[in-house]
Amino acid sequence: MTGNRRKPIRRGLIVSAILFAICVAASRVAQGQAGSSTNTNTPSPKKTEEQFKNIQTLKGIPANQLIPAMQFITASLGVECEFCHVQGAFEKDDKKPKQTARKMMEMMFAINKENFDGHREVTCYSCHRGAIDPVGTPSVMTEEAKPGMEVAKNEEKPGEGGSSGPNAELLFSKYLQAVGGATATDKITSRAMKGTITFGDRNVPIEIFSKDPNKRVSYTHTPDGDSITAFDGHEGWLGAPKRPVREMHGPDVDAAAMDADLHFAAHLKSMFSDAKVRGTEKIDGHDAYVVVGQREAKPPVRLYFDEKSGLLLRLVRFGETPLGLLPTQIDYADYREAGGVKIPFRWTLARPGGRFAIQVSEVKENAPVDDAKFAKPPTPQAENSQPK
Repeated sequence: MTGNRRKPIRRGLIVSAILFAICVAASRVAQGQAGSSTNTNTPSPKKTEEQFKNIQTLKGIPANQLIPAMQFITASLGVECEFCHVQGAFEKDDKKPKQTARKMMEMMFAINKENFDGHREVTCYSCHRGAIDPVGTPSVMTEEAKPGMEVAKNEEKPGEGGSSGPNAELLFSKYLQAVGGATATDKITSRAMKGTITFGDRNVPIEIFSKDPNKRVSYTHTPDGDSITAFDGHEGWLGAPKRPVREMHGPDVDAAAMDADLHFAAHLKSMFSDAKVRGTEKIDGHDAYVVVGQREAKPPVRLYFDEKSGLLLRLVRFGETPLGLLPTQIDYADYREAGGVKIPFRWTLARPGGRFAIQVSEVKENAPVDDAKFAKPPTPQAENSQPK
């Protein structure tokens, strides 16, 4: 295994990853992991050391947080699972990089504890920046600085108001009006879409169904069979050809609920405990206001609104892991009217591990959608999990 950047799609598995392609990486890490069914009545979920073998550094955290932690490491170093692990025998300590990784995590925890009162300020990515070897030398400038290259112009300092431009509430209102207004969005109770999803140079058909309240399912029609991502308003699950159903956890459920909301534009004002405009940024040639929304006990969300049209051009959300935040960026484009509201007919989702794009060709608003589409199929009782 080398330290080269991993390919966006590995081993030919195309997932219906409109929301959750990250879960496929989890299945690569923990093939054979314990079944995904979770008893919601269980008072205390399993810890990592109870579900996996040979856990030494990441003891005491919920078992379902181990895979996101591993994803954070692979994204920070630009490697794949086999860089540290023996394929098919994840519990073994045969590879030196695995032992080194433990030491690095212990060092990171100690730095944060001793210097930042235990707050997570330093992460793997702070030094590695996508490379196996930490970056210790500043890079030279490879091109002349040009106007517009700065990440955020006129960015206000924490605690300052946005007196030079519109505040977040005004931008939320403008966005709602841009998509058709509250009355029009309230009339939408279901949506059926057809289109194509593109991974690298591969294009396959996809169907997406949404229904109030907060239900959404996608079917990616691959040559090997359908890959399914579903959320029923409370819990989510993923299905892939020749693989058992897997449950969503933590940040994946949070993201699913957000994407399943047919009235997202109308709910923005109530979604955040606080929201501030943090300057402007160029997105695909458009000037956009950047809004950072704070949520109780959850990572913040960054929203980018077109200065002229008011439409949402980009959304960046973060998944919490024991080692740091994993970002997901969604770019929205090709807005068109459908059933009295404007929706993006194209969106591109990017994560540290890869990206994909969906182009919609057909939309039916308020189409009949059977609730059975969102029902999770029964999952066989699994045996002990693949050791980590």
